[in-house]
Amino acid sequence: MKKTISSISAVVTLATLFMMPTQAGAKEMTDEEVTFGRKAGNCLACHMIPGGNLPGNIGPPLLAMKARYPDKATLKAQISDATVRNPDSIMPPFGKHGILTDKQLDQVTNYIYSK
Repeated sequence: MKKTISSISAVVTLATLFMMPTQAGAKEMTDEEVTFGRKAGNCLACHMIPGGNLPGNIGPPLLAMKARYPDKATLKAQISDATVRNPDSIMPPFGKHGILTDKQLDQVTNYIYSK
């Protein structure tokens, strides 16, 4: 019983730590920070993006996004859940799985769309 309470306490502590950035007074992340940050989008882990250091090469380079996605909403939908257009996609469904909030999805979309 004591181990169970200890385990539950550890889980609650970890969950609290992960939710800390949403607390009042926390610095709001810029579009670039959400896109490049390892605690948020971490897009550089898989994609080459202008302005990013040490990009990955698993996903396609994110260049000329206005030409590739004339409708910004389509780009956001792709970031939110790439499996809708390609069920075999290895890209995490950032919106569907709650990895990014709707606001963060907008921030990533805005940043990527500007490249």
